[in-house]
Amino acid sequence: QVQLVESGGGLVRAVGSLRLSCAASGFAVGAATIGWFRQAPGKEREGVYCIRRSDGSTYYADSVKGRFTISRDNAKNTVYLEMNSLKPEDTAVYYCATNLRRSCSSNAMDYWGKGTLVTVSS
Repeated sequence: QVQLVESGGGLVRAVGSLRLSCAASGFAVGAATIGWFRQAPGKEREGVYCIRRSDGSTYYADSVKGRFTISRDNAKNTVYLEMNSLKPEDTAVYYCATNLRRSCSSNAMDYWGKGTLVTVSS
């Protein structure tokens, strides 16, 4: 059974850092495309960062360029989102999701975690 569990969210001050974890079970993260998405109150869900299956190529949103990084630990079957220089506008519920294709589109994701809340205070 495929399962994704996010953790690592919390309250942090602006310019601070957090590392989110997405622990997977039921499949190997190295063989899947894993995406991080976020949804702020009153806003649509947006893709933040994604790592594709096989070659590990990545996609990221312009809004997080130079501040966020995605990584994958195949031994722990976990994907991480390292978030630095956080801004109040990064406040959102962050979700990880997966599919066995190479698409980073939210519409292509087959499984989703329940999310973890990140709140950035000014």
